[in-house]
Amino acid sequence: MSDLQPGVPVSFDVIIPARFGSSRLPGKPLADIGGKTMVQRVYERASESGAERVVVATDDTRVAEAVQAFGGRVCMTAPDHASGTDRLQEVAKQLKLSDDRILVNVQGDEPLIPPAVIDQVARNLAHNRAAGVATLAEPIESLEDFRNPNIVKVVGDKSGLARYFSRAPIPWPRDAFAEDAGHASLPEGLNPRRHIGIYAYRAGLLRLFVSWPMAPLERFESLEQLRFLYNGHEIHVADACAEVPGGVDTTQDLERMRAYFS
Repeated sequence: MSDLQPGVPVSFDVIIPARFGSSRLPGKPLADIGGKTMVQRVYERASESGAERVVVATDDTRVAEAVQAFGGRVCMTAPDHASGTDRLQEVAKQLKLSDDRILVNVQGDEPLIPPAVIDQVARNLAHNRAAGVATLAEPIESLEDFRNPNIVKVVGDKSGLARYFSRAPIPWPRDAFAEDAGHASLPEGLNPRRHIGIYAYRAGLLRLFVSWPMAPLERFESLEQLRFLYNGHEIHVADACAEVPGGVDTTQDLERMRAYFS
């Protein structure tokens, strides 16, 4: 644990990876939502947090120009990064950040991200020196979500450290489901948790991350956070202090977001 006292401000930066070439929704960062681009909506939310600096990381000049047009800060990164984490590490390198500097990765497709959860994940990492990464979760309420492989589940220990992330339904209630083969709801007391994809990192660990090969578990699950666990680095996980609405992955998501802002 750190020696930080409750209420003491935590110093951190927010990095927003914003790729233009989304496979499902090309040009997504520049999609118009109520008269502003998506990347501007996300940037404004992040700027309401306690971050000292908010930076958009992009590989596309169109995104960079759009960010500069609304007065945002941008960092140009290589186009061939395998993941958003690799892109974050390049930003940390360009900004010459110290190993202990905390960076929060806010996805560029979440225009409704609550600023409070950005502060929460940064503070959780600052207060938990045993962890190199912090992230958030929320309860899973339905059996449909529990079984959905697109919803990532996380299991933690009593100290708040993640033990595994999976697309599979974990923990599996063997006896309850064996007794009720046609189960229509989650058994009482199971309390599975859905992983929310917001992360706080220390910059020094990002440098290690990009030097490691893809972990076998990561390859099968397609979950890059498993690379940290595979290499012996702890991830702190806590339930989010506010509801985190879903991001924009599809055209339907975009239309719902436009309707919300209209």
